[in-house]
Amino acid sequence: MSGLFEYHLPPHLIAQHPAARRDASRLMELDRNTGAIRHHFFRDLPTLLHPGDLLVLNDTRVLPARLLGRRADTGGKWEGLFLHADADGCWEMLCQTKGHPTAGERFIVEPGPLSLTLEGKRDGHWLMRPDADETPEAVLQRVGQLPLPPYIRKGRASPEDTDRYQTVYAKYGGSVAAPTAGLHFTDDVFAALSKRGIATTTVTLHVGLGTFQPIRGDDPEKHVMHGEWASVPEATVAAIRDCKARGGRVVAVGTTATRALETASASGTLQPWQGVSNLYIRPPYTFNTVDALITNFHLPGTTLLLLVGALAGMEHLRDAYATAVREEYRFYSYGDAMLIHGRRDG
Repeated sequence: MSGLFEYHLPPHLIAQHPAARRDASRLMELDRNTGAIRHHFFRDLPTLLHPGDLLVLNDTRVLPARLLGRRADTGGKWEGLFLHADADGCWEMLCQTKGHPTAGERFIVEPGPLSLTLEGKRDGHWLMRPDADETPEAVLQRVGQLPLPPYIRKGRASPEDTDRYQTVYAKYGGSVAAPTAGLHFTDDVFAALSKRGIATTTVTLHVGLGTFQPIRGDDPEKHVMHGEWASVPEATVAAIRDCKARGGRVVAVGTTATRALETASASGTLQPWQGVSNLYIRPPYTFNTVDALITNFHLPGTTLLLLVGALAGMEHLRDAYATAVREEYRFYSYGDAMLIHGRRDG
């Protein structure tokens, strides 16, 4: 397979704020067959797709998973990021504080009311017991803050992020990071897609912190893929079957939608599916369901780049990223987007 994809990115190209309007982001079009690159704006997307195509959106919602507070005994500052809740109600979190807290210590979340008791640690994560009877999502909605990736204003959210770091179609809470390819869509874009005869359907994949995890070492084959909970419902499977039958293409909106779809079709036939996906897509890979991809520009040395390269072709992708840097596209979560036409396009 192709080696690890690294590239140099001038820091000023890392987008710190969203575009003034979601669909005003730039859109690079890349043809897998020829390597041809064209430049557009995201609002042009409907004209770049074919009547009969089907867009598959990830309808996850980002949780306000960042918590701030103090150690009950010492008053020292504490910060935590909710990852998920175990079946017994214990929260798995990433936490920061001075000192070395031990099991049984209590932490006060501000503003509360909420306290968390440390029960232990696992693989560097803290296992915390909340003193609330509500669901984790209800608690977080009450006391949490929206988490941003550390490359955006050091992870500190502002009022604009409450709206702009969610897709307009976000539905099911569970992610600690946004499915960023979907951030560019607007009601106007959806209306234009519908008018052109391009349908949409949804999957759910709750994005975890593992999506940002770099590949360690020089051999991508040895990387252990993180797991993320996903669901591909029967209605989506039926919509995709209808799309294929009419000769349309399945256009995944984001690497998260791609992982969900390809996990559900790992047997070679797409079926309804729900569970934790550990699918590691890297070259060479034969896509069973996805024909085209809309995606943002990703961090170097990550599994996301390998997934995109498996569809685009690694050399084409290297050329595209070099062009994006030269043309000063905006990178990462609040940055610009790519539309990649896969191998099936003629």
